[in-house]
Amino acid sequence: MPAKGKGGILIHSRIVGTGSYLPSRVLTNFDLEKLVDTSHEWIVTRSGIVERHLAVEGEQASDMAFHASQRALGAAGIGADEIDLIIVATTTPDQILPSTACILQDKLGIKKAVAFDVQAVCSGFVYALNTADLYIRGGQASNALVVGAEVLSHLLNWEDRTTCVLFGDGAGAVVLQRSDVPGILAARLHANGSYRGMLSAEGSIRNGAVFGNPFIRMDGQAVFKFAVKVLSEVVEEVLAESKMVCNDIDWLIPHQANIRIMEATAKKLGLSMDKVVVTVDYHGNTSAASIPLALDTAVRDGRIQPGQHVLMEAVGGGFTWGAVLLRW
Repeated sequence: MPAKGKGGILIHSRIVGTGSYLPSRVLTNFDLEKLVDTSHEWIVTRSGIVERHLAVEGEQASDMAFHASQRALGAAGIGADEIDLIIVATTTPDQILPSTACILQDKLGIKKAVAFDVQAVCSGFVYALNTADLYIRGGQASNALVVGAEVLSHLLNWEDRTTCVLFGDGAGAVVLQRSDVPGILAARLHANGSYRGMLSAEGSIRNGAVFGNPFIRMDGQAVFKFAVKVLSEVVEEVLAESKMVCNDIDWLIPHQANIRIMEATAKKLGLSMDKVVVTVDYHGNTSAASIPLALDTAVRDGRIQPGQHVLMEAVGGGFTWGAVLLRW
């Protein structure tokens, strides 16, 4: 049950600032043609991707998270010292320990805040956003910094054309703030580990040494079918909870995995692609960073306006999936 503020008013949370960061190094499909047996046309047809950004040497998840967070804090108009909760969603942490959230906390100069990572692969941001919302509605936080940051290029086999063409690096962040007015309206999260073999990276890299197979492996057709099914189902769940229908959605911001998955999901929901925020073409699949990157893009270019309903949904290895519905 949500906590109550002064006068018995229920506590809610709403996004008051967004920010994003993309590394300076750009890898186009034409660049990939020189690295692996592929073509620009093949990549665009199957994924919708034209180019992606890759971390420069020495650039880590916390570095990208730092830049995105600064921009989100600037948009929110609050200082870093006002943040009392930091959640970083990442599959590619800087190191085993401490968490990337604690490293980010130090880089931002924040002395007092709860800080931890969430690992739900591509669903990480919706998992983190839902968790932060619960903290705020439970009265345990007032200003949360929620970040998705990934350096997926570290997990790519550049000889595997089925995966290396799909992924990119980047970070996105939001400031989620306590509010008397509802912002986040509903959320649903799911996981089913019995599907873990469809998308995985089973090994690890430590001090330059490779243990096992640390590279992303994926059964593309199986992932496609599973993703379209569960994404449309979880969208219906959050709409039902909010007593809304698909036509009430002003903007759908899906995890930017593959344009074909996004189109198939929109079609199943009866939504026009005009209502779908698409950034996969110039970002690639940035896993947990993809939704906040797309959100920041649509906020800053003016597409998303106050009062509109925005639905974010994602599916990732695990398998994990979830959706968050909010009023902007």
